[in-house]
Amino acid sequence: MSQQPLPTRPSVLISAAMSLDGHIDDASPERLLLSSAEDFDRVDGLRAESDAILVGAGTLRADDPRLEVRDPARRAAREARGLPAHPLKVALAGSGGLSADLRLWQSGGAKLVLAPDAAVRGLREQLRAAAEVVGTGPELDPARVLDELAARGVRRLMIEGGGAIQTLFLTAGLVDEIQLAVAPFFVGDAGAPRFAPPGASPFPQDAAHRMTLLGAEVLGDLTVLRYGARRSDASRVTQTDVDWMRAAIALSRECPRSETAYSVGAVIVGADGVELARGFSREGGDDKVHAEESALAKLDPADPRLRTATIYSTLEPCSVRASRPSPCAELIRSAGIGRVVLAWREPALFVADCQGVELLEAAGATVLELPGLAAEARVVNSHLVK
Repeated sequence: MSQQPLPTRPSVLISAAMSLDGHIDDASPERLLLSSAEDFDRVDGLRAESDAILVGAGTLRADDPRLEVRDPARRAAREARGLPAHPLKVALAGSGGLSADLRLWQSGGAKLVLAPDAAVRGLREQLRAAAEVVGTGPELDPARVLDELAARGVRRLMIEGGGAIQTLFLTAGLVDEIQLAVAPFFVGDAGAPRFAPPGASPFPQDAAHRMTLLGAEVLGDLTVLRYGARRSDASRVTQTDVDWMRAAIALSRECPRSETAYSVGAVIVGADGVELARGFSREGGDDKVHAEESALAKLDPADPRLRTATIYSTLEPCSVRASRPSPCAELIRSAGIGRVVLAWREPALFVADCQGVELLEAAGATVLELPGLAAEARVVNSHLVK
């Protein structure tokens, strides 16, 4: 009897706030407020986009969070997509137990506690029906944690703390993205908790585990830095990029001719170099469909591979569109794709000023152009653009 393969592990996002000297709190009994109202709203948006939110027992004891999606509109949007109003709430517990009086157990949504097998019985007695408690083997193995969540249909996992949990997943090489809000002050206390403090395992030092800066956003006096565990040459054009763009150009030649729309080809490629999907304009007889839209429609929007993928498009993704609710730049952003390669910018023919590149870069994506292949991409549209 053949063994069933494990479901694909969820993509992992660490969301944290820290001081300029790397602390996520001070040493006082009261919680140090590092974020602003704008940043709390940003984090609420991340929660709404996640299937599960994970914290450690230390964070639960210290901060007593509810881990809810606060914005009613975001909760309603989740429910409209057939999702629960709040993501699954996951707590990792080692030793010391968890109080049944924590606010998390009285908050909305399903709750799950993952703990070493030896701690499961005691936690079940403490929490009773407040949360499901599942063992992870002899220790808290982050890979086992992700496998358990994948089996429950979790595709996108958001880790909110604390420092030991961040370190656990980072040293295991299981983090796909970090969003780090940096507050403009110093804590200056060596005893205060830090972001990703040293743990039992060393941090990986090889280039394959190097984080790549995906973007920075200023929110008042905070700066939010986005890092991805993507290829270290994300901002550099390679021969592989040229080869995939030629494949996209070949696809554009398959487009049915139109006098009112461009012929475009698009290919989505995973971080491992394997093609995930492809598409071209007006594919399948739909005279309104765009190439990027066609390729993305062939993938599950929650596919974790999209976060580390590159999309190749022979033309700048559109920023304004009358035929569909969302332009292609927004579809790419919503899919979480952080690297976009294009052959040429959209000329001012159907749209006066396409802002696809600007929208993608504002969302933190790396956008690269291949001007050496622009002529090949344009010639497919020579009936429109001379």
